[in-house]
Amino acid sequence: MLPTPSLRDALYGFGICIAALLVAAIFFWLLADLAWQGVGRLDWTFLTTPPRNAGRDGGLAPILVSTSLIILVAMSVAAPLGVATAIFLSEFTPAGGRLARWMSLSLDVLAGTPSIVFGLFGGAFFCVFLGLGFSILSGGLTLACMALPILIRTVESGLRSSPIEWRLGAAALDLSRATLLWHVLLPAAAPSLAAGLSLGIGRAVAETAALIFTSGYVDRMPSSLFDSGRALSVHIYDLTMNVSGGDANAYASALVLIAFLIAANSLAFWFSNRIFGRRMARA
Repeated sequence: MLPTPSLRDALYGFGICIAALLVAAIFFWLLADLAWQGVGRLDWTFLTTPPRNAGRDGGLAPILVSTSLIILVAMSVAAPLGVATAIFLSEFTPAGGRLARWMSLSLDVLAGTPSIVFGLFGGAFFCVFLGLGFSILSGGLTLACMALPILIRTVESGLRSSPIEWRLGAAALDLSRATLLWHVLLPAAAPSLAAGLSLGIGRAVAETAALIFTSGYVDRMPSSLFDSGRALSVHIYDLTMNVSGGDANAYASALVLIAFLIAANSLAFWFSNRIFGRRMARA
């Protein structure tokens, strides 16, 4: 005997709640384990001093600066290119056209490409061919290439979900396409832009393999974008795999990485709402 519609709805709702609670429980379990192992090492000195004794002692000051610069370079390149490409795909190409299909396929393939492949590409192109060497700039540009597919697809979906009536109304009012994009479509797609930035930042902050081949291992304070710099994820990997007795600092560094990720995601949502949210409210 099949369950009644009300019972099916209740079972579906129960299953969805269980799945959401399971995901949240896994996250808090990981967070609790990191806090249990590494919170004792966290203090102001840990955040403001350089690492010593191969990372067993000292802190993360140059690591945090290098990570921030790498993310800044990556998002400064990926955000304008990603938004422009998403606008081109959603507004200037037919949804079922050949160009749109090939670009969509390319983006899907790039989104699923292993990070080690991006690292090899970045090392060969940015470090060797362009002569940038192991540098923060090489690492940031490589991460921009990795973040672009996710950012483009997310913003494109947000733009395509805008009602067709908005476009028809803009055409009836004789508004230019640029005015429609800037004052109507992009503000409406602000949540998608924030989500794309968050996903891109998340992938960039947590990346290790690509940065080993591009930004390098150096743990000193960088003086420019052309200096080598060690990212937080690379530092955690090095402490865990190559430095005996570095587990305590590795756990503390992982906690800082999670806090850094939360702060970067919050900044991405604030930025999108600041730029486009007010414009949509005024409209």
